[in-house]
Amino acid sequence: MIDENNKQLGTINTEEALRLAEERGFDLVEVSPKSNPPVCKILDYGAYQYRLEKAERKQRARQKKIEVKGMRVSFKIGKHDLEIRKKQALKFIEKGDKVKLEMILRGREMAHQDIAREIISKFIESLGENIRIEQPLTRQGNRFFVVLDKKR
Repeated sequence: MIDENNKQLGTINTEEALRLAEERGFDLVEVSPKSNPPVCKILDYGAYQYRLEKAERKQRARQKKIEVKGMRVSFKIGKHDLEIRKKQALKFIEKGDKVKLEMILRGREMAHQDIAREIISKFIESLGENIRIEQPLTRQGNRFFVVLDKKR
C-alpha cells in the first residue's frame, strides 16, 4: 500500500487500508490489481480523474486532424479551370490535408477511359515533385479517383 505522499506503508489488510484512507479524507484506489498482493494507493480520486482528463484533452488538442478534401474534374475541363483546381489542391496539401481527385465519365466519355487517365496523370504531374500518390488511380463504375498527399 502507498499513502498520499507516495510513501510505502507495506502490506495491510483491506479493512485497515479503507479505514486509513477514510481517516485521512481520501479514497483507496487499486493501482495494480494483477500483482500479488494487489497494490493500492490513498489519493483523492476526483482530482486524479480530473488530472487524467485534462492531460487527455491537452493531447487531443495537439493532434492534427487530417481531412480528405474532394476535388472533381470533368472530362472536358478547360486549361484555366484545371489551373484553378491545381492551386486549390496545392493549398489543401500544404495545409496538411489529403486530396481525393475524382473524375466522373458520362455517356460516350466511358469509351475514352484512356484519355481520362491521361488527364488525371497530367494533373498529378503538374502538382510537382513533393506530391505522393497515397491511393493509386482506381475506377469504380463510371468514376476514376486518386488520393494524393504530401511527401514526408
